[in-house]
Amino acid sequence: MITITLPDGSQRQFPEPVTVAGVAASIGTGLAKAALGGKVDGKLVDTSFLIGQDAQLAIVTDKDADGLEMIRHSTAHLLAYAVKQLFPDAQVTIGPVVEHGFYYDFAYKRPFTPDDLAAIEKRMGELAKKDEPVVRRVLPRDEAVAHFKAQGELYKAEIIESIPADQDVSLYREGTFEDLCRGPHVPSTGKLKHFKLMKVAGAYWRGDQKNEQLQRVYGTAWASKDDLQKYLTMLEEAEKRDHRKLGKELDLFHMDEHSPGTVFWHPKGWVVWQQVEQYMRQVYRDNGYQEVKGPQILDRGLWEKTGHWDKYRDNMFVTESEKRDYALKPMNCPGHILIFKQGIKSYRDLPLRYGEFGQCHRNEPTGGLHGIMRVRAFTQDDGHIFCTEDQVQAEVQAFTTLLQQVYKDFGFSEIIYKLSTRPAQRIGTEESWDRAEAALAQGLRASGCDFEILPGEGAFYGPKIEYTLKDALGRPWQCGTIQIDPNLPERLDAEFVGEDGSRHRPLMLHRAIVGSLERFLGILIEQHAGALPAWLAPVQVVVATITDAQHDYVAEVVKSLQKQGVRVQADLRNEKITYKIREHSLQKVPYILVAGDKEKASGSVAVRARGNLDLGVMPLGDFIAKLTDDIARKA
Repeated sequence: MITITLPDGSQRQFPEPVTVAGVAASIGTGLAKAALGGKVDGKLVDTSFLIGQDAQLAIVTDKDADGLEMIRHSTAHLLAYAVKQLFPDAQVTIGPVVEHGFYYDFAYKRPFTPDDLAAIEKRMGELAKKDEPVVRRVLPRDEAVAHFKAQGELYKAEIIESIPADQDVSLYREGTFEDLCRGPHVPSTGKLKHFKLMKVAGAYWRGDQKNEQLQRVYGTAWASKDDLQKYLTMLEEAEKRDHRKLGKELDLFHMDEHSPGTVFWHPKGWVVWQQVEQYMRQVYRDNGYQEVKGPQILDRGLWEKTGHWDKYRDNMFVTESEKRDYALKPMNCPGHILIFKQGIKSYRDLPLRYGEFGQCHRNEPTGGLHGIMRVRAFTQDDGHIFCTEDQVQAEVQAFTTLLQQVYKDFGFSEIIYKLSTRPAQRIGTEESWDRAEAALAQGLRASGCDFEILPGEGAFYGPKIEYTLKDALGRPWQCGTIQIDPNLPERLDAEFVGEDGSRHRPLMLHRAIVGSLERFLGILIEQHAGALPAWLAPVQVVVATITDAQHDYVAEVVKSLQKQGVRVQADLRNEKITYKIREHSLQKVPYILVAGDKEKASGSVAVRARGNLDLGVMPLGDFIAKLTDDIARKA
């Protein structure tokens, strides 16, 4: 007898080997119909998988994350099936699952058009309705190579040829289409109902720019019609909030081919930048950080000592002067160690916290650049804490609490915490890793945080915490981090004098809260849909006249506001007041003050808040008090 143990602890027995589908059917027809696959002793498998011995089994449906991934993986195959039916000369390459969907790369003689995409999606729907079984078979490697070469699928054959000769490969067939794949897949195409093709982009074969360019068709797939619609609605909202679009409309910045991957900040955009930087600078001062500034260009020898020259050389901008090689810094850490090494440091100096708004350069590929969120020149709110092992937990706790307050001030209420632990290839003793991981975990717990552990995701020299914020659309953005590093202090010979009078190595904690300021500003713009809160807005108040008779009074109002540090503009144009209000509303100015003869006579202003809210007429002093309160509360 074969005993199958289910997730609730119940057991079912079978006199002979049984498939996952068979177990599901024995439980009930509803589950049998809903089953997409199974997890046998933790391994994800097809419903056709034959269980030949006692095992633990969980039936996977579209309610499970694994089920959704199977749907997306299988929909990628359905896409390839449809393309081959409509464009028989197209060659299929690879089609993996990605976040929220999938893609498939094709080699074809001409670019796919929007009409092609619509036709492909329509054919996918027709094939899904046929509810054809998805059947797995296994072939020896060389036989599989010959099979795909005979079909003219040379890319598939090349993939299989890279597999060791003594290994078998699995293929999945649905109708007339067969594809190389490890699986698992849904049992039939009828399980694939809620999908949409999104776009076509270019991609190089195997990600190498030296290879031929393919066409990458992106799609999304979901377990229900409602989930699909929610995602498409979110994308529509995200498009409205796109920082590149808003940056242009609000005259904040632009990107220019004369300097790819760098940002040209306009006056209004630079005001926002300065608000963020000066806020973070105050955070440094209030929390025991000493601000430092390192050079942009550092000698090759330093980068060789740190290991970056060997491992990161292709991502560095290099230059030469007087027969010496230099590199623009891709990160600030080595410079901070060189500052630490100046003069003798005592245990009494620790923890020593350095902070820098350090500009870094990384030679990102052109295809990876994305507005101000992925650039080649960026500024980090970078910090490094030099401390002893005994001080790590307290520093992590203090940093986490600080980060929570910063994110709250910028309007983010939800944070995801992840602890990445020791990888397979690492330096240091098991005991040192135990202590380091425990210190990070305890620091998080002391700050009241629930966190996820990512086994094996730490750096080779130490574990780390990643802090991911969620924006108004529920999208995750990993910005903050704190990481234990005994490696760089060792490589660059950093020391302090301990209580025992001998020299010791400090630990170095790499930490960032907002990370790249460019990227964080992009996130902020999208979070607030360009309507930045009053404390961040480039123009906080516009004072508009109704007629020329109020010019002198408006000048007095503007002067009073400026004395309070308000970023204010006067609109004295000979235009209708409704036109002025509309124009400044489109620029998302937090407050528009209107001054007519009545307001001038009473020393008041008519106040309109963003969102077309009429707050009525109030004395100027009352408005200043309200605005000051908004700014102080970061409302």
